[in-house]
Amino acid sequence: MPKQKTHKGIKKRFKLTASGKVAHRKAFRGHKLGKKGGKRNRQARADRLVQGSQVAMIRHALLPGV
Repeated sequence: MPKQKTHKGIKKRFKLTASGKVAHRKAFRGHKLGKKGGKRNRQARADRLVQGSQVAMIRHALLPGV
């Protein structure tokens, strides 16, 4: 039987927390931060949690390699 593989694209974008929730990095933090406001940049620093039906799909794609 072939081994199950972790989905590498999802592994780079999401991580599982200790309690099993799925966290992701906030968008628009890559570059050109000078033209964005300080409040916007501060709020984008923290990781966010994924909500809704996407959680099960992401968790399934991450688990085989854990």
